Amino acid sequence: MGVGKMGEYHVGVLSEQMRAQLTVVADSSESRAQEISQRYNVPCVTRAEEVIGKVDAVIIAVPTALHYSTAKMFLDAGVHVLLEKPCAHDLTQAQELFRIAEEKNLTLHIGHVERFNGAVQELHKIVEEPLFVECKRTGPFPQRNIEDGVVMDIMIHDIDIVLNLVNSRVIRTNVMGISVFSDRDDLVSVQLQFECGTLASIVASRASQNKERTLCVTQKDSYVMLDYTEQEIYVHRQSSSEHSLSKGALRYKQESLVERIFVHKDNPLKHEILHFLDCAANGSPRHAAVSRELYSLEIALAIVQQFKEQRQVA
Repeated sequence: MGVGKMGEYHVGVLSEQMRAQLTVVADSSESRAQEISQRYNVPCVTRAEEVIGKVDAVIIAVPTALHYSTAKMFLDAGVHVLLEKPCAHDLTQAQELFRIAEEKNLTLHIGHVERFNGAVQELHKIVEEPLFVECKRTGPFPQRNIEDGVVMDIMIHDIDIVLNLVNSRVIRTNVMGISVFSDRDDLVSVQLQFECGTLASIVASRASQNKERTLCVTQKDSYVMLDYTEQEIYVHRQSSSEHSLSKGALRYKQESLVERIFVHKDNPLKHEILHFLDCAANGSPRHAAVSRELYSLEIALAIVQQFKEQRQVA
């Protein structure tokens, strides 16, 4: 449902899978629906309700404001749902969607695609006791229709990864942000403190001319660097630093043992869709517990609320 930029990615991946048949695409724009229909040789409709009764599972990539109503309609009809992130703009609505899915024994998967990045999956094998986690997700303002600020649009990926990596409750949140190209949050810096003592810094920006997707973890005996885009992980160990003062300048030198972790690189979206299909067809275990799905949304919504409150005061 919805074949905009992200929706078309889903259609492209799903059209290549043998585990499911791409039955129909839907978009409120008739011209867009027909364009994708012709490109992938699949029937199209312009109203989501026309799909009910024709499919066992559906991928929803409509604007966030329509997530709740669209997902609820399909869940009520007994259809498995992969719903693009964020789940909803309201925590109560998200809770209701998961309740309906549980009562009807249906799969409701939220599209946190970075969980299926090969580097992220290897990261969980390396990180044991993080002291500090630093995330940067920056890039230029997107040339697409967006209704969400940068927190719900892209920072929510890092919030989800950090919460699952640290596995502790957030006890303090500090938010700073500005609007640049829209009336919403375009550049946001967040600091999180966890019950276990871990600190996290998350920066998300759609006001940068440089695209960066990185996550770094400081542990007592190592420093882990992850590049989402390249799906690479480097681990620095036994680091030492020194400096020398000459007539010309003060120079710094650092040495460390650097280990490059082998990562099986593949399309994360493909693995996410395959996982969803496996859950729907075989009842396979969820990738993350419902409580964690909801907690990621809860923290993201709290950050947006802090941003709004600070802007009102300013």
